[in-house]
Amino acid sequence: MRFLDSSLLLLAVTISACNQPTDAPRADATTTPEAEAPTTSPAEMSHGEAKVNDPAVPLTHPADAPARSTQRMHRVRMTTAHVQHALSPSVVYDGWTFDSTIPGPVVRVTVGDTVDFTIVNVSPMPHSMDFHAAEIAPSRAYVNVNPGDSLTFRFVARVPGAFMYHCGTAPVAAHIANGMYGAIIVDPVTPLPAAREFVVVQSEFYLGNASAQGIHALDWPQLLDLSPDHVVFNGIPGQYAAHPLQVDVGELVRFYVVNAGPNRVSAFHVVGAIFDRVYVGGFGTPLEGVQTFNVPVGGGAVFDARLVEEGLYPFVSHAFADATKGAVGILRAGNPSGTISH
Repeated sequence: MRFLDSSLLLLAVTISACNQPTDAPRADATTTPEAEAPTTSPAEMSHGEAKVNDPAVPLTHPADAPARSTQRMHRVRMTTAHVQHALSPSVVYDGWTFDSTIPGPVVRVTVGDTVDFTIVNVSPMPHSMDFHAAEIAPSRAYVNVNPGDSLTFRFVARVPGAFMYHCGTAPVAAHIANGMYGAIIVDPVTPLPAAREFVVVQSEFYLGNASAQGIHALDWPQLLDLSPDHVVFNGIPGQYAAHPLQVDVGELVRFYVVNAGPNRVSAFHVVGAIFDRVYVGGFGTPLEGVQTFNVPVGGGAVFDARLVEEGLYPFVSHAFADATKGAVGILRAGNPSGTISH
């Protein structure tokens, strides 16, 4: 009889709980006020998602593309290392890197060239290399390299375009989010028209709470929720707004854009311009007259544009939550005056 009474009591409690309104707050829940959208702009211009000419933001990674190479054999050696990466003067991240920079160095070759690559691991854990420009068996070349070891492999670059490289050691999302990525440009045999060329690698940072030493590390659950603290071009939020890229009016400007992710699409757009051509990759005919083009995670594209008059032209990911988090820069065409006030 006691068993029956207990069962009835449990059933009554369960029914009562199920009949509670679904939006009723839990007794132990804490409520926090909802954040409101800012009402002030960092810059006195349209699409000014970051301050322009801001000396507080370091320029740690110039965007200029390396010159087209005339070599046919490229011996590329990269060393993996764990280093502290300054996202800003006040925010330092515990990064994992190729050659101690985030992103890693730009590699530039031409279709038909051979890349002889060596990875040297001086970090305290296994790492590896995956070149998206290579056609090679991952089970042979993209294997884990243990601390203190190295690995060499070769490939011939067959397809032109802007490609990603990254560490492929599992969990891959963590190795990419911590900074192990970069760009490799494969030029077509017949050169593209002469242009002022830049390389932009978009990526994300997911910051855990700072350590006692003030260093942030990866917040893994936040990464899995696709909610970055920063979305950046070449490793630093807003660095090319703080330090605009100088070009000439009417000059052909070319962006090699690679999206390292690990999660967010790059909706690449230059405010005040329309892309003459977008080379999506491979040997196909480029797209013409494009306003915005999505570069998927792990993808790349080449963008050509001309700026028709003197002024400041933001380039952004048009997914504006990401632009607000740092995926923004400025092209300065000519020497405009009266357009910046800070």
